[in-house]
Amino acid sequence: MILRRIFGKRWRPGLLWRETVDGWLFILPWLIGFVVFTAGPMIASAGLSFMEWEILTPPKWVGLDNFSAMIRDPLFRLSLWNTFYYTFLGVPAYLISSLSVALLLNLNVRGTPIYRTIFFLPSLTPTVANALLWVWIFNPDFGLANVFLDNFGLPGQKWLFDPDLAILCFILMGIWGAGQQMVIFLAGLQSVPQEILEAASIDGAGAWRQLWYITFPLLSPTIFFNLVIGIIGSFQVFTIAFVATQGGPQNATLFYVPIPSPS
Repeated sequence: MILRRIFGKRWRPGLLWRETVDGWLFILPWLIGFVVFTAGPMIASAGLSFMEWEILTPPKWVGLDNFSAMIRDPLFRLSLWNTFYYTFLGVPAYLISSLSVALLLNLNVRGTPIYRTIFFLPSLTPTVANALLWVWIFNPDFGLANVFLDNFGLPGQKWLFDPDLAILCFILMGIWGAGQQMVIFLAGLQSVPQEILEAASIDGAGAWRQLWYITFPLLSPTIFFNLVIGIIGSFQVFTIAFVATQGGPQNATLFYVPIPSPS
């Protein structure tokens, strides 16, 4: 009776059943992909965390022994600190740099497509090639970074071989490849209604007031999205650290994702 009131004379039990089946058939490809490639591996990983498994031998249930051994390991606390330190400094740096470049590239000047391509291309560089390039740049003997400092009469640095500078070097590497965040910010900036900006300009609002009171509030969903993606990415640092330093020097770049430590 209730369904008849909702659907009217069109309601029939067979019709409702066919619509339900059709709905499940339409979402079936996504549902299979989610179970096989997302939910399944997540559940399997959670189960394996309670087991001792060397791949070649059958898994053996050990309960919470893996977690207790991890917590007792002093390198675990150090890796957490390195990861949080990298996230705390790196994510804001990525957001500010990518947003600043997006604001500049959003200006209607000659050659804007070329500039956008130049700033976006580094983000397409493979991670291993990116790491090798920056290892060469930060080489304390013949790297371009020390050559640049020498031109200004400044002393050279050890960069990736200095425990105090190693994570900062990784942050610079990330800023160089922040083109994907820049593109997202650029898309958000172009979605800001020009009518609102023109009305604010007519009312006497300058460029800074338009940016602070109109552009930033309307861009807040995009900023939040890039913030979340940046935090997730900062907790998944592995390849560039493994290739560049393998966790050194003195475990200064040993991040939360396990890296074979030279020490």
